[in-house]
Amino acid sequence: MNINNYQSGAYKPQYEYQSFSPEPINHDWTFEDGEIQQLLSEADRALGELNAFSQLIPDIDFFIRMHIAKEATQSSRIEGTRTNMEEALLSEQDIDPEKRDDWEEVQNYILAINQAIEQLKSLPLSNRLLKETHKKLMQGVRGETKQPGEFRVSQNWIGVSLKNAIFIPPHQDEVVELMSDLELFFHNEQLHVPHLIKIAIAHYQFETIHPFLDGNGRLGRLMIALYLADFGLLHKPALYLSDYFERNKTEYVDRLMAVREANNIKQWLIFFLHGVIETAGSSIQVFKDIILLKERLEREVLPHFSTRRQANAQALIRMLYQSPALNIQIVANQLDIKTNTASALVNDFVKRGVLVEMTGKQRNRIFLFSEYISIFRRHEA
Repeated sequence: MNINNYQSGAYKPQYEYQSFSPEPINHDWTFEDGEIQQLLSEADRALGELNAFSQLIPDIDFFIRMHIAKEATQSSRIEGTRTNMEEALLSEQDIDPEKRDDWEEVQNYILAINQAIEQLKSLPLSNRLLKETHKKLMQGVRGETKQPGEFRVSQNWIGVSLKNAIFIPPHQDEVVELMSDLELFFHNEQLHVPHLIKIAIAHYQFETIHPFLDGNGRLGRLMIALYLADFGLLHKPALYLSDYFERNKTEYVDRLMAVREANNIKQWLIFFLHGVIETAGSSIQVFKDIILLKERLEREVLPHFSTRRQANAQALIRMLYQSPALNIQIVANQLDIKTNTASALVNDFVKRGVLVEMTGKQRNRIFLFSEYISIFRRHEA
């Protein structure tokens, strides 16, 4: 099907409302549009460059953890939470009780991403994987009573009420068949559809089906990263579009609605590809900035430590890339050194400007590797 002839679906009358029933997507898609082809070429090139960087950098998994923390913060923010990235890195006892509900949702998202990426080693991107990821996402937080890990068996909607909804997804009786079509689309090797076009279409379809009672937005955005990993577009999960969607939230929603209301899938694809190009560029810059930071610390900070303390100083710097928010006891435990030794080491890092104390207290102090965290925050909304 040429995208110019695409028909997104139709509204079907239900009892006292109309639900939108999308057309299946498991068929070939063609496009002759020069703008899309140019953007697709740029996006492929940007992903290739990001892939190269992710394979060159030592300890890349440390930095992937930070990408995941940022993704969890930004994706949850779209849903209304207000946990910032620094808070996402803290443990529960260090979070203001009034902020713990939001913090728990972000932590669940981090756990869900990590679980899903690990499961991809033995399980392909599938409805089973999406259900298991959804179950982890909703565990113990708002929405935990709304059938975690199961496709909905009742009608949902986007808006304040069913009567005044902005959008009403398909009737619950259509969900299983539509999600089966989506899964077949993922893995249909007979289709000659570029991967980035495929996941853009799949993301639109998932958000339109809205297969779960809650958590669809977060899972739909995570699905993009899982697709890129599962089909080998990225060797490491270093690209997440939630920050782009958050910064362009109105356009994101408008582009999705324009597909449903006016069959305008071209503008959605253009918006999506711009997001891949911009986000890949930001991720590449993050890696470049990390390399510069590592080189500067090794050149300007480590030489100030005596030979006797050099091993501990190097170990702490390495630890900070993995855990950029910590306290003295964590340092003592991780480096297997005495508390007094850890305290002196941390204080020296504060004097050198590597760590910043964030609580202003005398006890239970928390220290941040703030320059490192700021690298990931530069392009936040």
